[in-house]
Amino acid sequence: MTKFLLWLILLVISWPLAILALLLYPLAWLLLLPFRLLGMTVSAVFELLGALIRLPARVLRGPGR
Repeated sequence: MTKFLLWLILLVISWPLAILALLLYPLAWLLLLPFRLLGMTVSAVFELLGALIRLPARVLRGPGR
């Protein structure tokens, strides 16, 4: 909703720039998609490593918790 309101303000101020932003937004989204996927992958690897490090403590703690 915020992006839409900012776009409406830009449309009132400068409509050619608003139309250009409307056309370039999907292209920017496609260009940034690999970086988002890389970020999710790195985050998942760090979570896996953390779980592997904490595994012995969880095993020793027992099934009580």
